[in-house]
Amino acid sequence: MKIATILICLCCTGCSHMAQDRWTGQDKVQHFIGSAFLSAAGNEYGQQQNWSQHHSNSFGLMFAFSLGAAKEFYDSRPEGSGWSWKDLSWDIAGAAAGFALWNAGQ
Repeated sequence: MKIATILICLCCTGCSHMAQDRWTGQDKVQHFIGSAFLSAAGNEYGQQQNWSQHHSNSFGLMFAFSLGAAKEFYDSRPEGSGWSWKDLSWDIAGAAAGFALWNAGQ
């Protein structure tokens, strides 16, 4: 429910400054790797706090996603490069990969 609310808000914001980017490129690799690292780090943080596995997993995924969304919000300002749904998609894919790799190592 929380994720649906966030996604609806993002879709309805009407970002007027959209990026004109491609699906591939160096910045997409950076989004993917950065989000993978943040997701795994969030999971590890939760484990170190003695949270349940479910809570740690949720925290790691949402930590990576929220930082990716915040970065896109920052980019959507007039001086920025523009909001990019493609960047956010790579952030989500990276967060999922980080989640999977962290859990595979357990």
